[in-house]
Amino acid sequence: MSLSQSNIPEQFQINKLVNQDTYLVDGALIPWRGETSNVFSTISSTEDYKPTLLGSIPTLGKKEALIALDSAVSAYNKGQGLWPTMKVVDRIACMEKFVEQMKTKRAEVVKLLMWEIGKNLPDSEKEFDRTVEYIYDTIEDYKQMDRDSAKFEKNSGVNAHIRRGPLGVVLCLGPYNYPLNETFALLIPALIMGNTAIFKPAKHGVLLISPLLEAFRDSFPKGVVNIIYGRGRTVAAPIMQSGKVDVLALIGNSKSANALQNQHPKSNRLRLVLGLEAKNPAIVLPDADLDLAIDECIAGTTSFNGQRCTALKVLYVHEAIVEEFNKRFSAKVDTLKFGNPWEDGAKLTPLPEPDKPAYIQDLIDDATEKGAKVINAKGGETTDNYIFPAVLYPVTKDMRVFQEEQFGPVIPVVPFSDIEEPLDDMAESNYGQQVSLFGKDTKTLAPLIDTLVNLVCRVNLNSSCQRGPDVYPFTGRKDSAVATLSVHDALRSFSIRTFVASKDNDYNNAILKDLLNSRASNFVSTDYIL
Repeated sequence: MSLSQSNIPEQFQINKLVNQDTYLVDGALIPWRGETSNVFSTISSTEDYKPTLLGSIPTLGKKEALIALDSAVSAYNKGQGLWPTMKVVDRIACMEKFVEQMKTKRAEVVKLLMWEIGKNLPDSEKEFDRTVEYIYDTIEDYKQMDRDSAKFEKNSGVNAHIRRGPLGVVLCLGPYNYPLNETFALLIPALIMGNTAIFKPAKHGVLLISPLLEAFRDSFPKGVVNIIYGRGRTVAAPIMQSGKVDVLALIGNSKSANALQNQHPKSNRLRLVLGLEAKNPAIVLPDADLDLAIDECIAGTTSFNGQRCTALKVLYVHEAIVEEFNKRFSAKVDTLKFGNPWEDGAKLTPLPEPDKPAYIQDLIDDATEKGAKVINAKGGETTDNYIFPAVLYPVTKDMRVFQEEQFGPVIPVVPFSDIEEPLDDMAESNYGQQVSLFGKDTKTLAPLIDTLVNLVCRVNLNSSCQRGPDVYPFTGRKDSAVATLSVHDALRSFSIRTFVASKDNDYNNAILKDLLNSRASNFVSTDYIL
């Protein structure tokens, strides 16, 4: 897709490059005069196709990475730092200050979301707004957690004051497909619980953090948030090899997660919070409402070009209805509009990874060589930065598109006659995040649901797989996730139960009473946050 610069609405034009020449360490924006990496968009702003230069970022090295790590370690200071010992109400005030500053940068971040990763305008706006809402919801949930902890318990002659405490230093690595929302779903709960962090933005979706650097600097004590740039192998590896990281928080690929955890010298000390790949199936039963199933499967397979861990990546359709399903589904896929992200009604947008169209074509070629057909008219049509979603049928287990998480616009359809076929495939799969189940007969659905909840972590009844609402648990089995991310669960994933215990006698009780009355301790407190 190429457009002349004059055809791009003025508010979305790239009139000024974002040359990020600082990085955030120890509460200061450090100027960078070394090597830089250019950031390109696959969206063209000229008549003849050419990637658009958006700006540049520092290419930091091992030395800068370890200085950032030392900053986070120093801010935690063996649990004695200002941030981990701060009153809950004061940490909340810092987070509230941050989100208020963040809201002033909405237009800049949304524009960069469109250019950097090709996310359409409504979804880019939704990602920003949802992230702001997530922060506010996290603050409210943290307040409730603190209220619930503002008490003493007594059991077997022992008084206990139980709260949740931070884990230490967090290395935070986010994904390119939700570079704001999913990254902040890690970073925000990690910070508010009293941890300190080193955060490296994703390769695609890196410049959109630039408008927020000052807000991070101004809102948190020095060293609490450190934001670095560079190649993962160059900056993340030495940080892990130091053994000073307490939590690896990563949303992305399991190979990256495995490589990083294996570099930590003391694996038992490393807490993992991981959101990894998935191969979420849809199962369309013979009594399914086809109109509903097709609409939901369209949304599940093509939303953001299928570049979501929650995307539907394989469709199992009962052989009794597969012919009708394929005819109507394929026709509907072909009606989807391809355009630049700011165009009205653009459902399909340029792919941010330059090599993705060729990879998708390889999957299509492999499948067609092994007996599948592209059954939609537009399937596989390629431009410089896109390949139109190909609906492949019939797909079999020996095809790469069945085995690999495609993370892009190709849709495998697998016919089945016996429900045990998709169930066996799911049990054998390396992944176990979600499933979409389409049907209406409760006698059929009931035992299926009872099985599926033991194979995945969310069964979507007559709807596509998704993450939200953010108050619901977001996790997976096997290679799909470690720990649970939701507003409620993430606070627990980035903390540990810790408590003060004392035998119930006059001597200890007098000390506890004095601790409470003097308010000398931020931990031993029954102050109640309204």
